[in-house]
Amino acid sequence: MELLRDLTRLQQAHGFLDDDCLQQVAKRHGVPLYRVEGLVEFYPSFRRTPPRRVTIEVCRDVTCNLACSDERLQTLTTAVAGRDDVEIHEVSCLGRCDTAPAASLCDVPIAPYSLADDEALMELIARPPALSPPDRRHRQVWKCNPYEHKDAHYATVTELAANADALGDRCIAELQQSGLSGMGGAGFPTGRKWEAVRHVDGDTKYVICNADESEPGTFKDRVILEQLPHLVIEGMVLAGLTIGATQGIVYLRHEYSPERLVLEQELETARQRGILGDNAAGSGQPFNIEIFVSPGGYILGEETALLEALEDKRGEPRNKPPYPSTHGLWGKPTLINNVETLALSTSIIHFGSTWWQERGQTGFAGLKFVSISGDVERPGVYEIPVGTSVADLIESAGGMRDSKTLKAFLPGGASSNFLTAAHVNTPLDFDSMKKAGSMLGTGAVIVIAEGRDLFHLATNIVTFFRNESCGKCVPCRTGSEKAVQLLQEIITGKTSSDALTILSDMGATLEQTSICGLGQVALNPVLSMLQHFPDEVPTPS
Repeated sequence: MELLRDLTRLQQAHGFLDDDCLQQVAKRHGVPLYRVEGLVEFYPSFRRTPPRRVTIEVCRDVTCNLACSDERLQTLTTAVAGRDDVEIHEVSCLGRCDTAPAASLCDVPIAPYSLADDEALMELIARPPALSPPDRRHRQVWKCNPYEHKDAHYATVTELAANADALGDRCIAELQQSGLSGMGGAGFPTGRKWEAVRHVDGDTKYVICNADESEPGTFKDRVILEQLPHLVIEGMVLAGLTIGATQGIVYLRHEYSPERLVLEQELETARQRGILGDNAAGSGQPFNIEIFVSPGGYILGEETALLEALEDKRGEPRNKPPYPSTHGLWGKPTLINNVETLALSTSIIHFGSTWWQERGQTGFAGLKFVSISGDVERPGVYEIPVGTSVADLIESAGGMRDSKTLKAFLPGGASSNFLTAAHVNTPLDFDSMKKAGSMLGTGAVIVIAEGRDLFHLATNIVTFFRNESCGKCVPCRTGSEKAVQLLQEIITGKTSSDALTILSDMGATLEQTSICGLGQVALNPVLSMLQHFPDEVPTPS
């Protein structure tokens, strides 16, 4: 971690990394220069040339594309043409799909209003905004939050910590009885994961909070970190005491700088109250939490790629097995959960599994944080009973924007399959979405109205996966590139739509032979679009 942190500190100080910086880092850490150069080349947040006074980044991915990011980018480019103090870049998802088209100025989020207002944007270019925490004066009321007042935070772990064995038994029992599944997309049973790491021998263990959600349409963890950071921290402490870990790490995507300020403040509060430290929550055991800011890249959301980054390597996924539960960070047993999973674990352990079972719709259990974006009136994060239909979620978000008709939706982020309006009454649940032909995934519903070009949107998503492929395995690296090339040639009329028949075999190959989930799902959006909306394929003019 220290090598990448050193590079980050140098870039923050100088604005970029020149040859002298890289040589300093190599010498200071006693590593070959080529290794440092390999890291800088791999991670997108590092730059080798001096930045201009103002750098504007505009998201190009599916939700922002729906919000006309292409047109806004062109308008901005024209507005600053001829200026040598401003640079504009298209970038992958910024994690702010609720403010599409999302943008940042000098790494500070500025969407939505300033991006739509040329005059306001010019004022920001003249005086770039300083980084500040999100405005928390109008926080939502969350059903999963057991603490109405700050003074009550961490009551659950404080009450249970006196007996570590009993704490571990209680946590695992409640989580298993609740049936909570991991909310990062894979859906692995949380109680089983905690129990597995608990029973692995080892003097050193780690708890890692995966806060690197980077898939287009997904931003629920950002809101949880902003409004419920205490539940995430308490979940990590409960997990640490359960499995016998002494160190926790929040792996945070670098675009979440405002939320980092909130998290840092809450961590300091936890330290002052004795929840973290040598006698964590009065347990007699040490447990501390530190933040590691990701150097960037969607692939880092994959748990083994994340581990590689923490070990100062290029973030390329590992072959599994072994799994992190036995051979994780530095080869030690490691528990990895995402932000939502840890927050909800705290709720379940506090209220009990019976409470959790009663929170769902009839026939379902629990609560779910869902991001909804696209063609709805009020994009945002909603806490819903599991089993809530997509139709009801859209209604909660104010209905379809401009009263348009629903055409399609992605229920689980950019990696899920398109579903039609006929599926709108499908419950938001892992099994229900699977039966409908898609997946709940990251819990990110992207809503698409009639009149939208689904072939163009599917191409946009496949392009995202092509751009974010780490390049380690040949099927993903070459398959995603060939797929994008084919789709773009069909859009421009250079290739007949008959060539699309190859995508099915290509998708099957990627699914069976790619090392990680990125390659395995890269073509799913376009294949499902072709399945449900064959008439969307462009025809030669």
